[in-house]
Amino acid sequence: MKSRTRRSWLSRNVIALGLVSLFTDAATEMIVPLLPAFVTIVLGGGPLALGWIEGASDTASSVLKLLSGRWADRTGRNRPFVIAGYSLASVVRPLVALATAPWHVLVVRLTDRVGKGLRNSPRDAMLAASVSPDERGRAFGFNRALDHTGAVLGPLVAVAFLSARPNDLRTLFWLAAIPGALAVLVLIFAVREVAPEPGRPEPAATPGSALPTRSLLRFLVPLGLFTLGNASDVFLLLKAGATRAPLMSLPLLWIALHIVKSLTSLVGGRLADRWGHKRTISVGWLVYVLCYVGFGFAETQTTVWILFLVYGAYHGLSEAAEKALVAKLSPARGRGTGFGWYYMTLGFLTLAASVLFGALWETLGSRVAFLTSAGLAAVALLSLLALVPHDSRRRA
Repeated sequence: MKSRTRRSWLSRNVIALGLVSLFTDAATEMIVPLLPAFVTIVLGGGPLALGWIEGASDTASSVLKLLSGRWADRTGRNRPFVIAGYSLASVVRPLVALATAPWHVLVVRLTDRVGKGLRNSPRDAMLAASVSPDERGRAFGFNRALDHTGAVLGPLVAVAFLSARPNDLRTLFWLAAIPGALAVLVLIFAVREVAPEPGRPEPAATPGSALPTRSLLRFLVPLGLFTLGNASDVFLLLKAGATRAPLMSLPLLWIALHIVKSLTSLVGGRLADRWGHKRTISVGWLVYVLCYVGFGFAETQTTVWILFLVYGAYHGLSEAAEKALVAKLSPARGRGTGFGWYYMTLGFLTLAASVLFGALWETLGSRVAFLTSAGLAAVALLSLLALVPHDSRRRA
């Protein structure tokens, strides 16, 4: 009975949504590790163009995450938004193969991110409702682990394909339609709607309010500061390329990064449930600061690879803990809205972060860009420690 209770969080929805994330990220990561080379070498763009593509895409996605989360809360149904979002992204994602200019990539990525905007907040609200409050860290950690596992499988497919057909990026991009279709099929046939848990909402809030709770807002402030210093990870691939790493090594580097993310996501989710959300996030953000300082001074392929591996732990430690904290700080019947505010904060400031990072790189060099991001993240860490109350956890 004891072992059964320990595994109660691994429900049908948790497993199915994990598989959906796995297939979706496999499709996405067949493309994303190669986008910097595709945009800068094949299409003739630069770091600033890459920053606009990634930043604008994330911003559009984040606005929709708030709207879809709010709309799902009002209708009381999350599944239709999740299906629509994953389906749209799966259809449009491979169309990057048709791009002949950087702005074509921007259009495809924007539409892809619209799908992500429709699905993410309702999906996370559904996931939070599928487990008990004390097990959300594990559930989100499992979802992130499978998500990152997909990010390992995608580049593996890319490496295998490019080894047989070097530089045939467009055909590879078309093949991303296959795992995208599998994700939609799992979603349609295996995921079920889950009603929010009964009872009074956890934090004090007006039911149906479109605004974040005050406790959630205290977390969004340091999160926003941190995000302003957190440019897209594709710049790390650009840093690797600057050390004259061969094209084939970039998917391998992306694979290594996501293996670490996947393994540490399981650890981070468990730590969030047992050790506390704030502590776990703080450790993750500290890892980020130290890695970005290291990237600023790294000049060899070996150093960049080591930093990539350590950097993966930041994602694993912080992602599940952040989502579990958002679920805790949002009312049960307004959780989609809470996740919407979380994602919109990330998206708007990711645009600023990516454009700022790209502009600093082009004008002052990569060292200034990385050290500026590290400084902003350090300020955010101090703000997190000052603004968010300590959340104690029972020790198992």
